[in-house]
Amino acid sequence: MKEKYYAQDISQIEKELHTSLDNGLSDDEAKKRLASEGPNSLASKKKRSMFMRFIDQFKDFMIIVLIVAAVLSGVVANEWTDAAIIMIVVLLNAILGVIQEARSEAAIDALKEMSTPNAHVRRGGAILEIPSTDIVPGDVVLLEAGDVVPADMRLAKTASLKVEESALTGESVPVEKDSDILKADDVALGDRVNMAYANTNVTYGRAEGIVVGTGMKTEVGKIATMLNNADETATPLKENLNQLGKTLTIMILAICVIVFVVGMFTKQGSEPTNKLIIDMFLVAVSLAVAAIPEGLPAIVTIILALGTQTMAKHRAIVRKLPAVETLGATDIICSDKTGTLTQNQMTVEKVYYDGELHNDEEAVKVDNPAMMAMILANDTKIEDGGRLLGDPTETALIQYAFDQNVKVEDLLKKDSRVQEVPFDSERKLMSTVNHYGDKFFVAVKGAPDELLKRVTKIEKKGQVTPVSDSEKENILASNKNMAEQALRVLGLAYKIVDKAYDDPTTNNVEQDLIFAGLVGMIDPERPEAKAAVAEAKSAGIRTVMITGDHQITAAAIASRLGILETGSDKDKSVITGAELDKLSDDYFNKHVQDYSVYARVSPENKVRIVKAWQANNKIVAMTGDGVNDAPSLKQADIGIGMGITGTEVSKGAADMVLADDNFATIVEAIKQGRKVFANIQKAILYLMSCNVGEVLTVFMMTMLGWDILMPVQLLWINLVTDTLPAIALGVEPVEPGIMKKKPRGRKSNFFSGGVASSIIYQGILEGILVLGAYQFGLHVGPHVGNAAMQHADALTMAFLTLGLIQLFHAFNSKFIHKSIFRGQTFENKWFNGAIIISALVMAAVEIPFLTKIFDVTELDGMQWLVVIIAGLLMIIIVEIVKFFERRTARK
Repeated sequence: MKEKYYAQDISQIEKELHTSLDNGLSDDEAKKRLASEGPNSLASKKKRSMFMRFIDQFKDFMIIVLIVAAVLSGVVANEWTDAAIIMIVVLLNAILGVIQEARSEAAIDALKEMSTPNAHVRRGGAILEIPSTDIVPGDVVLLEAGDVVPADMRLAKTASLKVEESALTGESVPVEKDSDILKADDVALGDRVNMAYANTNVTYGRAEGIVVGTGMKTEVGKIATMLNNADETATPLKENLNQLGKTLTIMILAICVIVFVVGMFTKQGSEPTNKLIIDMFLVAVSLAVAAIPEGLPAIVTIILALGTQTMAKHRAIVRKLPAVETLGATDIICSDKTGTLTQNQMTVEKVYYDGELHNDEEAVKVDNPAMMAMILANDTKIEDGGRLLGDPTETALIQYAFDQNVKVEDLLKKDSRVQEVPFDSERKLMSTVNHYGDKFFVAVKGAPDELLKRVTKIEKKGQVTPVSDSEKENILASNKNMAEQALRVLGLAYKIVDKAYDDPTTNNVEQDLIFAGLVGMIDPERPEAKAAVAEAKSAGIRTVMITGDHQITAAAIASRLGILETGSDKDKSVITGAELDKLSDDYFNKHVQDYSVYARVSPENKVRIVKAWQANNKIVAMTGDGVNDAPSLKQADIGIGMGITGTEVSKGAADMVLADDNFATIVEAIKQGRKVFANIQKAILYLMSCNVGEVLTVFMMTMLGWDILMPVQLLWINLVTDTLPAIALGVEPVEPGIMKKKPRGRKSNFFSGGVASSIIYQGILEGILVLGAYQFGLHVGPHVGNAAMQHADALTMAFLTLGLIQLFHAFNSKFIHKSIFRGQTFENKWFNGAIIISALVMAAVEIPFLTKIFDVTELDGMQWLVVIIAGLLMIIIVEIVKFFERRTARK
């Protein structure tokens, strides 16, 4: 097996890549390699044409059923209006699908745009500036602060180099780099300190290195490959709708065949056979059209669209409509730490001086030597307006000084720098020599253990005394205590000298120092994140932290957020990417629930974690903001990108983007997602129970040899009751206690939670009430004694009862198990208006000039009373059933 580049000596790499660190490649050799290796850019998979994408939208089973229904409505039943409505719905769904697909491909395009335009290389012994796309393996690249690394490189020479890799590895602070060989078997990406990777940023120092990977062979190229190869996960909503379409179609076709066959037998001889075949075929087709909820895709789309608007008001921007409903089903939130649960901003939290540990809120005097050292031994640039530029650790120290009301600019001007000993990774210290009246103030900061080796004195409350061994032990104990809390600790020291140094080196400047203090920093958790994690837990949703940071840091932040519970075994709950790589897929899938925190993970690890939860039938939401998060965002059931700190790559791969990068926004979005599912479920309960009632009514009338509702009557009821009331159910407000329920899970569907049984018994009840109204119609009204007119009246009453019952039943559907006799029932003004309009349109068939069109008679007061009582009975009987359901559930 070939040795990894980080484990090879530079001379080995020079030999392998036929290059020279001193001279680089020749121009001719670079051109040959560019021709063979290709440009240093990311490739994307071949895109499907817009036409093919459009055709793909019609492969959905429910869509095929709707198209067939539209054709039958127009050609056979001559109902071209109904056919046109169905086709408009189908076309709108197809157009929306194409738009969503096009947007999702923005992820790989954003990756390609991230490459730096130019880079400095050594070719033929000369330093040239060339487009980064022309870089080839073997090129010698020169880096300095502010550069974007153009390709994957093995570092050969470094001078105080720090590289910010959070977008690739997730680590929150810049990584100190060097050129030493790493001899471990398998070093995690974030620990390969002798490598620099494409699209990361140099924040400090300079370096030279040999390019070992370009284009798709870089680490960011591997991410692009994963994005290209990622499977599109079917959302629970799409799976539910597909299953619903298949179930409905089989049931409806079976019933239509039975109605047609039975009708032919029972009505044999009542009219010519040819006419009877046509009439019964029209009835069967009308019944099929009435039974198929062709408005359902449109209603679902409208409900989802309204949900996206509500979420947008709460700062959650939904890119793909099904994501709204999917979020409500979430079992697991796999959250990136840096910038998502934390602020992605190093902050001073503890300061140790005068022999005591102090919180960041406690006031510190300006002339405190610890404060002086952290300000003067610091390379942060302060722009106009107070914006800080530089290493995040150093900017945190200056921000702390600002928070302590120190006039930093005045201090830097008064005690200006005259000499410095730059930081390097071997001694882990940085020192500056500054004017200090007529003397000079030497400020030193760095690793506490290295600093203490050079300390001979200590200052406590203004008194400088020789440092004792016990005092050094106390300092190291405080350092350990802060480190265990995941604080990044720096030591601070100083001394005052009479003159500047002739030879400012570590041997002169960093000796005989006076210990001033320690400062502990961390990328702190977002203030609202802890409450959001707790609310998610109360909703039965588990939060899992996934980060590129170190294990101790990750565990500490997870404990502070409540992701790791007090008393939990952190050694078992926290796992690193290297440890994860050693676990088999079978073992990990079975034990994934044991781990709450993942540290030092790679992009491949993140995808594997998401897949393991999905293998356990969990619906997974993944949050992230870096390039390294993009593959897992795409793999998850719902990917959530960060709008402010997020890269364009992560936002392009996400289903939803948080405009405020606020973890608490996810919890609010979950609440809205649950509301959306509940409202879709209510609309389905309403539509399906009504359709079962219609089918059952026509079926029983056929079986009993009674007069049958006309196709035009069935289609009219369908048009009036299946549109406005169903859409209005989609804007029902959030039910109280919705976030106290456990996630419904992947195996649940629209028929779960008692919906299926409610559809059946409510549909049967509707059919019985309509048949009862028909029977009453044969014995009441002005035409008693006139058999023909009496049957016409009875059929009219059945027709109006069917329509009115469905409008009354819309109120039942507002709450699947709760009583409708509550104030919240009438909160939805859109619903109230929809019922009134639909009732007026339904009653309009009684207007004299419309009675002939709909083949109905004009009813008198007694007949209308029967119709209204039948409608009210629908509410009363359903309320009684709900009462006993609740009573049984409590027991």
